[in-house]
Amino acid sequence: MDNKKTYFRENIDRMDGYTPGEQPKDMRYIKLNTNENPYPPSPAVAKALKSFCSDKLRLYPDPMACELRKTIADIFRLKQENIIVGNGSDDILTIATRAFAGEKKSIACFEPSYSLYPVLAELQDCRCIKIPLKSNDDFSIPANSAEKAKSAKLFYIARPNAPTGTLFPIGEIRKICRKFKGIVFVDEAYADFADDNCVGLLSEFPNLIIGRTLSKSYSLAGLRLGYALASEKIIEGLMKVKDSYNVGTLVQAVATAALKDRKYFNETKKKICRTREYLAESLCRKGFTVCTSQSNFVFAAPPDNDGEGLYKRLKKNGILVRYFKGPVTGRYVRITVGTDSEIKTLLKKI
Repeated sequence: MDNKKTYFRENIDRMDGYTPGEQPKDMRYIKLNTNENPYPPSPAVAKALKSFCSDKLRLYPDPMACELRKTIADIFRLKQENIIVGNGSDDILTIATRAFAGEKKSIACFEPSYSLYPVLAELQDCRCIKIPLKSNDDFSIPANSAEKAKSAKLFYIARPNAPTGTLFPIGEIRKICRKFKGIVFVDEAYADFADDNCVGLLSEFPNLIIGRTLSKSYSLAGLRLGYALASEKIIEGLMKVKDSYNVGTLVQAVATAALKDRKYFNETKKKICRTREYLAESLCRKGFTVCTSQSNFVFAAPPDNDGEGLYKRLKKNGILVRYFKGPVTGRYVRITVGTDSEIKTLLKKI
């Protein structure tokens, strides 16, 4: 038998795949590495689970997720036809990539940004145009970004950006939407922790898609529910590409319950934002270089600029943070905003 023989497409053999953050089985760690919400989901989630009729699971789910989409539409004052839901926001990103990118249709994204974007390009066997952000600790958008991405058909923009947490001005996004000839996908996975968002631009630009998730601000990373907002025409096309039943019945019920509890959502969001400011200010006092964060994490470089060394020392001391190697990102660690108690322990260990 020839063990070297492969049955995969050449691009699959070449690629490394996406590397997720550590998910340790040892619960002794304080886990501040994957941007999970430190607080439990809304009590409405437990109530929905308790009242759920398990007999429904023998039937296929609503393929259009009508009730869930209507709930999302009501929050944003849009129509159900402006919404598509998926198995986490990564599913939404995959649907968009399959719909708009291919062998001769490239993807563009900023760098550093969400490391899944280049992987999605590799899966489609297409080029990924990486546009470096200004590496002056504010990681701002460079001039003429739309021009640099002009040969792409799909432009992914994380706002707030990951892993930096920075918020690109809406004026810059508007400029890109106006000049870029393809689809602009603004990935707002962390937008609930930010001062503003790009939803208002949907009425201006038919080439705009906005992605969201319940993983961060709704404490439902384990549920896997993401969604996108766009024009009716765009959503109609994306519906053709999604898997037939990509969101289960139980997930639809739980997500709907969580979204409807606006009071709990707002309270939890405020707590995280308060702790984020405390963390950032405390790190600055310790001599760290801290990016201005509008997310539920902080991107910070220690005084010696040795992000990897700090990551390793914290891990030895029972605290997980995220480290991204590289000439720009290697100075930093990304720290998820935990509870006040967890952050005080982190600062003490530092």
